[in-house]
Amino acid sequence: MIYITQLVFVKEGKEEIFQAFEDFAIPLMEKYGGRMLYRIRPEKDTFISCESEAPYEIHVISFETEQDLRDFMNDDSRLRFIHLKEASVKAMLLVKGEKM
Repeated sequence: MIYITQLVFVKEGKEEIFQAFEDFAIPLMEKYGGRMLYRIRPEKDTFISCESEAPYEIHVISFETEQDLRDFMNDDSRLRFIHLKEASVKAMLLVKGEKM
């Protein structure tokens, strides 16, 4: 099992476009054994420390295998919607790990 934590930074005013991508991508993950364990949209006042811009959302996702993750990332239908992600996401910090 692998775990991914994503800090997602969305371009101002592009939140609806980002949501359209997520509405498609999140259910598609299940086809590849992916699960959205946590999807958090933190408020700025909930950060104790923040050296730069706060993320729009924080995701914790799991996949059974690296291959499942690769298959999801390369899914043809996902790639047809990737322009929505590119239009709405300013930056993303992705951390991969395993449960300890």
